[in-house]
Amino acid sequence: MIDIAPSLVIAIVTQVACQLFKVVYHSIRERELQLSYFVSAGGAPSAHSAFVTALAVSIGLRSGFGSDVFAVAGVLASIVVYDAYRLRGQVESHARAINDINHRLGGQRGGTESLESELVGHTIPEILMGITIGVISAVVFSLFYG
Repeated sequence: MIDIAPSLVIAIVTQVACQLFKVVYHSIRERELQLSYFVSAGGAPSAHSAFVTALAVSIGLRSGFGSDVFAVAGVLASIVVYDAYRLRGQVESHARAINDINHRLGGQRGGTESLESELVGHTIPEILMGITIGVISAVVFSLFYG
């Protein structure tokens, strides 16, 4: 039998749940099944933030918040959350600008392709929603998982 760390299971379940939420939300909103949101980046909640927060909090609950392994998970989580906001937010901003320029020049040059997706970054509320989901899921799953 494969031995999988409970903290990893909690993080993966949290990630999948966030992506499924995006599929359901956008499918209802657009009145059409939107499976592409299962693998999309960006939007609410931040599945990246939820994933690393659930992992770090679960590790903290299992190994202690003073442990070295929690310190590693906490640092990793802070880097991912920071990148989700700052770095990927900039990528999203640049994608919008490039698509706008391509759209304006499209009539003059013809055949100008747009970037596939502009939705890659997260706002502060989306990140806070992800962090909250990560904390809650880690606590709830840890109560049942042990």
